[in-house]
Amino acid sequence: MAVQERPSVLAGPERRAQLTLFARNFFKHPRMLGSIIPSSSFLVRRLLEPVDWERARVVVEYGPGVGTITREILSRLHPDATLVVIETNDDFVDFLNRSLSDPRLKVIAGSAETILAELERLGLPAADYVVAGLPFSTMPAEIRERILKGSHEALGPEGAMLIYQFSPKVSSDLRQTFTRVESTFEPINIPPARVYFCHK
Repeated sequence: MAVQERPSVLAGPERRAQLTLFARNFFKHPRMLGSIIPSSSFLVRRLLEPVDWERARVVVEYGPGVGTITREILSRLHPDATLVVIETNDDFVDFLNRSLSDPRLKVIAGSAETILAELERLGLPAADYVVAGLPFSTMPAEIRERILKGSHEALGPEGAMLIYQFSPKVSSDLRQTFTRVESTFEPINIPPARVYFCHK
């Protein structure tokens, strides 16, 4: 089991800063975040449950926000693995760079649409897992399709995309893109979330 550079749970002042930043950005971009507070520990555990941490060497996370899921991934990630997080919000990018100091972490300011180019730029092989909490239901259809198609192409043969959503709207797109899609539900979250495990 990998040893994390920093604890997965932030201490008092850092935790308050994390929550304040998240809430402030929720009011600025409610359709991009979907919730006023970060994901619950129950949702994070359910989302990451299928990951084979011994095998995974390249993990990509879309929309890490204030790093709630990012920290949990780092706490489980193999010492020789790499976590690439792609975030469009400059406030979140700055927060992640300031609050997380782990050599396995690569923070990218940009769009999930560029995943293939980013992996190539970093000299990384195909991803073992892509983790996403992006609001697929509220984004334009053409962007949603490009992200899902690019994610499918960026995954290795045994790769999987792990997604949580507050709306079931993306379900049909996932089934059109991936060979096999499993879904489950996490009620202990605000709001409750649907979780999808999409196999290449």
